[in-house]
Amino acid sequence: MNLSEANKVFRKSIIKGYFETRLLNLDFKKSNIKHPSIQNDGLMQTNLLHLFFDIDTGSDYPDGDEWFMAEFIFPYSIKIPDSIKGPDYFSTISVGDGKNFWRHRELIRYKYGKSKKLEESLDFIEKKYKELNSLLEPLQKDLK
Repeated sequence: MNLSEANKVFRKSIIKGYFETRLLNLDFKKSNIKHPSIQNDGLMQTNLLHLFFDIDTGSDYPDGDEWFMAEFIFPYSIKIPDSIKGPDYFSTISVGDGKNFWRHRELIRYKYGKSKKLEESLDFIEKKYKELNSLLEPLQKDLK
């Protein structure tokens, strides 16, 4: 097994065994949408924002067993305010047929050398979800 494959297996087991389990205990549930490029199921607290874990990006790095990408998807092809566009909040991801969803990506580093920071990483994911979701709540009326 090469480094990239080993890191993907390790990342997936950390996500499934720790992060998903803990998030499900924090009132997240399985997402009802599919990500355009991530094969694994996502999680959500509201139907506005969906959380997916990217185990592929950076898996070929020597420290790829210490981090992964969390991708927050707003799965609607609608116009959003300029104030929440850009790398700090949302950028687009193409889903085909000329449609785009909105996404936000975060590097989640759950291990620093010998020190595991699983709880801090989980808190960060939950806080980031709530922050991004609150930015999107005013758009909910446009979805009806």
